[in-house]
Amino acid sequence: MTVTIDDDLWSAVGDPTRRRMLDLLLTDGSGTATTLSDRLPVTRQAVAKHLGVLDRVGLVHVTPSGRERLYTVDETRLARAVDQLSSVRDAWDGRLQRIKRMAEVIQSQRHERGS
Repeated sequence: MTVTIDDDLWSAVGDPTRRRMLDLLLTDGSGTATTLSDRLPVTRQAVAKHLGVLDRVGLVHVTPSGRERLYTVDETRLARAVDQLSSVRDAWDGRLQRIKRMAEVIQSQRHERGS
């Protein structure tokens, strides 16, 4: 099965702060920029910008909650990201196996010449 890779999604997930935010949101079920900034080594404003990136790629849902905005992870979209990553892993596993077989053939030929 071939999965189309969403570069915007992986660019968003590629940032360590955003990955940590997703971890916190998954663990806690939801969070605000304020609650997340209390647990991360970045300002509330930086957290809000990171949440905006996650929102644009569809990894979080936003619900107004008083003066704050409550963020939850879109688990379907996250599962799609995992599927994409698995597809990339499978493709690279195949490539690495072909490289290994080629290296073994070369080594075997060198060994035969040296005998």
